[in-house]
Amino acid sequence: MSQKTATKKAVARKDMTKWQWTWKEMKRNKVAYLMILPYMLVFTCFTVLPVVLSIFISFTDFNMLQMPNIVWLDNYIRLFLDDDIFITACKNTLIFAAIVGPVSYFMSLIIAWFINELPPKLRAIVTLIFYAPSISGQVYLVWQTLFSSDAYGWANAWMMKLGVINKEIAFFEDADWVMPLCIVVALWTSLGTSFLAFIAGLQGIDKAQFEAGAVDGIKNRWQEFWFITLPNMKPQLMFGAVMAITNSFGFGGVVTALCGFPSVDYAAHTIVHHLDDYGGQRFEIGYSSTIAVVLFAVMIGSNMLVKKVLSKVGS
Repeated sequence: MSQKTATKKAVARKDMTKWQWTWKEMKRNKVAYLMILPYMLVFTCFTVLPVVLSIFISFTDFNMLQMPNIVWLDNYIRLFLDDDIFITACKNTLIFAAIVGPVSYFMSLIIAWFINELPPKLRAIVTLIFYAPSISGQVYLVWQTLFSSDAYGWANAWMMKLGVINKEIAFFEDADWVMPLCIVVALWTSLGTSFLAFIAGLQGIDKAQFEAGAVDGIKNRWQEFWFITLPNMKPQLMFGAVMAITNSFGFGGVVTALCGFPSVDYAAHTIVHHLDDYGGQRFEIGYSSTIAVVLFAVMIGSNMLVKKVLSKVGS
């Protein structure tokens, strides 16, 4: 585009309102908008509308059998002031998210960085080995066998053989063991989509930048990692952060698979479990929507915080 044409467009835009300019640009790019229309329809119907509807229902007493009545903030007052199990669920969720989220994120990044240095064929094999636990349907069977509550469990058998314990420990039925083991399993299965995104981001960095960095005074691999690698991977870093936050706040499936529902003494009871309890078991849809809205708000706030932190990477 020539400078004269750009000047004419700038002048024309000043003579239009924001909506007029937007409508003109949409007509000019109508083919592109037509191509993304199917996705936008699906996204709106199955993501945007359910979120909006959930926010509205959270102010009602809807139970799937009767017409909902507006109760305003009663559900939120009940949730934060009268629901002791929800407070326990919040504590467990925050503990889990504070450990699994950052640890899995940095673990995925560092492991991807080391794997990227391997020869191509070996890199493909090692990537598959690290990624396999996140897609294996039998992953929980391994841990249930390892920490089985009888003498046939590998952990119990070896500790009894070594004289560490005299009686079998029911690991997934003991409130002291449930949360630590669930955190370990979650970390073991955390090298998923974000891990692959990091490897793809590392592969896409122009090698000439490393040579230029060496000329400009970068002295070691850690400086290279901070000033060249990370700034080139900001899209992948953001994607990985979103995935880490989403997975760390929604780890209910790990606990249910290992400990059942509910876990013993609510030792690993989470917000997701509380949501499933009221929405899927008791059919108190209004109250469960309130829980969902609170979880949604926490996740949005976490994503905004992470985005702000990542904006300073490499600066």
